[in-house]
Amino acid sequence: MAAESADDPLAVDARAAELVESFCGALRVERNASAHTVRAYRTDLMDYLRWARRARVKPLGATHRQLRLYLAELDRAQYSRTTVNRRLSALRGFFRWLNVTGVLDEDPAGALSGPRSRQSLPHVIRAADMARLLSVHAERDAAGRVRAQSPADLRNQAILEFLYACGARVSEASGLLASHVDLEAGQAKVLGKGAKERIVPLHDLAVASMRAYASEARPALLRDRTCEFFFVSTRGGRMGTDAIRKMFKDALRKAGLDESLSPHDMRHTFATDLLDGGADLRSVQEMLGHASLSTTQIYTHLAPERLKRVHAQAHPRG
Repeated sequence: MAAESADDPLAVDARAAELVESFCGALRVERNASAHTVRAYRTDLMDYLRWARRARVKPLGATHRQLRLYLAELDRAQYSRTTVNRRLSALRGFFRWLNVTGVLDEDPAGALSGPRSRQSLPHVIRAADMARLLSVHAERDAAGRVRAQSPADLRNQAILEFLYACGARVSEASGLLASHVDLEAGQAKVLGKGAKERIVPLHDLAVASMRAYASEARPALLRDRTCEFFFVSTRGGRMGTDAIRKMFKDALRKAGLDESLSPHDMRHTFATDLLDGGADLRSVQEMLGHASLSTTQIYTHLAPERLKRVHAQAHPRG
């Protein structure tokens, strides 16, 4: 814990810091929040505690007006709208938890509102770029030349094919259990947000890659060890989310693609390609594991040609 010296810019209220840790623990245990989400909430809330120290505000006794001052300072510091709203979300969750658990009698953050975020469309990977990306660890390179694949190549290829085949999140790929993969049926059971399970279909190319990995590479990576997770690291343990993201960035670099792309863009591309191919919105919603159809509807903005075709086919004067 940082010292409580007024001259120390990193010093924070000890009691408030303990409650932040307790709140993060509740997020992890009670809400099944990912490690990434917990880290983000902890970082944002500790920033608030440091601001409270500088502003001589009691962090647990802050008023609605004082919290507005904190958000205003973020705005003056030219933080993006997305960042400000993320910090606000952390504050709302923290103070709501303090209120529900009886630490505070009131919730000063409940009525806070942040800046309106400009709606940005998801990034979609072009078909030619996707082919280049999926050739990085494949049996054949982008020029069609056959090459030897290491166990890590087979695993990485299976992960990339899996992400694009079913629009899975990185956390869902990392948490995929070996017992939940049914390659004969061409499907897998993934654990999504809020611990909700769903069955995702897998196309033949993904099944072939995953089968090659499961039969050849996985045993070599495990080296007589056991692991309940389907995708394993070179040390024989679970392939973590950070490791998958690192592998993805490395594949982008080898493919000569924009390294700002992320594994989540594979999910966006999956959804857009399905809609562009004629899939109905409800089916895409179910495959993505979206709780609300409105979340899925953003992809309709990325497939205008499909909408034109549907209009032409359905409209009596089309």
